[in-house]
Amino acid sequence: MNVPFLDLKSQYLRLKPEIEEVLADIFEHSAFICGKYVDLFEKAFAAALVAKRFIATSSGTDAVHLMLWAGGIGPGDEVIVPVNTFIATAEGVSLCGATPVFVDNDPTSYNIDVERVEEKITSRTRAVLPVHLYGQPVDMDEINDIASRHGRMVFEDACQAQSARFRGKAVGNFGTAAAFSFFPGKNLGAYGEAGGISTNDEGLYQKMLRMRGHGSVERYVHESIGHNYRMEEIQAAVLLVKLKYLDGWNARRRQIAGMYRSLLADLKEVICPVESADAYHIYHLFVVLVPADKRDKLREFLQKRNIATGLHYPIPIHLQKAYAHLDYKRGDFPVAEKQANEILSLPMCPEMKDEQVEYVSVNIRSYFHG
Repeated sequence: MNVPFLDLKSQYLRLKPEIEEVLADIFEHSAFICGKYVDLFEKAFAAALVAKRFIATSSGTDAVHLMLWAGGIGPGDEVIVPVNTFIATAEGVSLCGATPVFVDNDPTSYNIDVERVEEKITSRTRAVLPVHLYGQPVDMDEINDIASRHGRMVFEDACQAQSARFRGKAVGNFGTAAAFSFFPGKNLGAYGEAGGISTNDEGLYQKMLRMRGHGSVERYVHESIGHNYRMEEIQAAVLLVKLKYLDGWNARRRQIAGMYRSLLADLKEVICPVESADAYHIYHLFVVLVPADKRDKLREFLQKRNIATGLHYPIPIHLQKAYAHLDYKRGDFPVAEKQANEILSLPMCPEMKDEQVEYVSVNIRSYFHG
């Protein structure tokens, strides 16, 4: 049996007639950037989030940068971010000329350790930027309470959490703005790079709209410095087709997560992710912890049995060469450093069959107990 990490081809084949119809329409009218499909997708995704506004961008990384830039983050500022995340979160801060200030992660949720956020606030802190990592929402009530007490802004990195919910409310509605990614492998993925930003602040929305297109809302009339962060029509059309299936796909991911938990429950060498009581986890990734001295050997064992796995993320950001200038050192974030050697992402996509989940689980058990 073959178990890919995700199966985008099978998903495409199921959607092929719908995809081909919208692509043919785009090619027929030859409008390729920020046209009717971008407009339709922006309205549909805003409605799905129950957010007032949503602006489509060229990638999730661009979305993080644009929302911070438009939100006034700049040189001399500090933004608190989790050290356990993809580097794009910190890059968005750095691209604004600001400094990311890292916080260790909670050992059970993998998300930012909310109890350590407040101690990182200084006179230079402008905002807190939590990440809903792997599809699990952060405790946003606690984050907002801390930020409110200190008069700081909150932005969300929801790039891995489309339609995840905290206490019944969709992520993307808890801060000044929230960034989303539609990278092909995400729960809602484009056929290339794509992203977007939700906000309930009309003034910020108008500012981001202008900055997305070189500081212009009227062609060749530029009110401010901006950039080219516009979404292509092809990506918007694909996302619009896929959006109506997102809730069903997320529900299937949750079923698969439940199967993994059940099949691996008594295996003491494998710790499955814990879903927070107030969260609706959408399992963009299903990340388990295994003993560090066994992790890479288990990966090799599974690969030989045609089971693909991943590592998200093997080097915490403070230990990346790109951030060496911040003078962090090994030992500064012990939870993230320990778990970086223990994490293992198991195959997870809504196209997985029950037999594939069972096959993965059986082979994990076989590795540890023969």
